[in-house]
Amino acid sequence: QVQLVESGGGLVQAEGSLRLSCAASGRTFSSYTVGWFRQAPGKERDFVAAISWRGGSTNYADSVKGRFTISRDNAKTTVSLQMNSLKPEDTAVYYCAARSGSYASTKLHEYDYWGQGTQVTVSS
Repeated sequence: QVQLVESGGGLVQAEGSLRLSCAASGRTFSSYTVGWFRQAPGKERDFVAAISWRGGSTNYADSVKGRFTISRDNAKTTVSLQMNSLKPEDTAVYYCAARSGSYASTKLHEYDYWGQGTQVTVSS
């Protein structure tokens, strides 16, 4: 079992930055791949970024490549999402998710554990 808690969301102006954190409980956190997804009002939940269990492999949605960076610290059982050059279209609730296995999947249904989400609002 893994429990996930997101933090770091807030209101920021366009071109600003935010750093989201996902704190995990569970002694086997290092064996889980972690992903970030987001859901804007009235839209489906979409993939943002994922990192493999040892951090050696990452995947990003095309819309965030070059702007967002995912990283993990297994000793601290945290995964971070550094978001730079934010755009109004990045406004959404951001969710952290975990799945067992080493592949940094982009598929929502492959993730077993989810946090409650943190709101990110980017003003123009």
